[in-house]
Amino acid sequence: MALMKHPLVEKMEHARHIVLIAHVNPDADSLGSASAFYSYLLRQQKKVTLFCATSQVDRRLALLPWFDKLRHDMPRHADLAVCFDCGSKERLGTTVGCELINIDHHASNSNFGTYNVVDADAVSTTQIVYDFFKEQGIRINAKMATALYAGLLDDSHCFLHVKTDAASFEMAADLLRCGAESKSISTALFQTCSLASLRLEGVLYGQLRLRHGGRVALLHVNLQMLLATGAVPQEAERALQRAQTLATVNITVLLRERRHGSVKCSLRGDGSVNLAAVAARFGGGGHRDSAGFIADGTLCALEEKIMSILCEEMN
Repeated sequence: MALMKHPLVEKMEHARHIVLIAHVNPDADSLGSASAFYSYLLRQQKKVTLFCATSQVDRRLALLPWFDKLRHDMPRHADLAVCFDCGSKERLGTTVGCELINIDHHASNSNFGTYNVVDADAVSTTQIVYDFFKEQGIRINAKMATALYAGLLDDSHCFLHVKTDAASFEMAADLLRCGAESKSISTALFQTCSLASLRLEGVLYGQLRLRHGGRVALLHVNLQMLLATGAVPQEAERALQRAQTLATVNITVLLRERRHGSVKCSLRGDGSVNLAAVAARFGGGGHRDSAGFIADGTLCALEEKIMSILCEEMN
């Protein structure tokens, strides 16, 4: 029996130039999804551009296929764009002047695309892309498998995430059979860091504070810390994840000072509080157990606002 062609496949078949968008400060899920699609569209002999607005991308992601093809200037004449893992339009980091396919798994996604493929039950956006490929009978080669496996492994936190189920392991097994480079992915994502990152972690652990009876862990990163250690802002995420493993902690809050007076807040939790809803009160979003936002103010002032909300939700 012939497979029913997805409407988006027809849309891509008729496009002359397709741009694939990974979100700002991309992770393995966003860039991995885009990379897998890049391979697929090249096979279709399409003119395709791999784009990310962030110019200094995490070097751990260099293992992903087509990383060297990544561009940071948005093509002006593309007639179709596809974005991956962008929970909001702001995560694109650019203005899109053509039709947009929005593929994502954030519950807070506002369906901002011309066409939306959003599944909040999926553990990763790469899972949605994988299912799309399988449903359309699209052969997954080794490069595609490596890209998809990287996103699955990263967003499932090495299969520890609550959304991990039998389908996640079945997907992983199939991708390994397709040639995914599992060892190099695991090493790059979870066993590789810079000396600057380790120095920053040491500073952060030294000033970590527990609040609300030890249920909330708080971390502050100011510009002086980054300058003194030589770390890049994203490297503070390692300490955020590690603090979440403390026995009494339900929620970890990382507040990072940015230039021009704003603060980036990253929230991680065990699912007992809907962090996406908390972040939404500051104009952000995300998942129930992982969310964030950017707001104006000082580290201390924002800490008190967040703690006030968290205390209400946790009581």
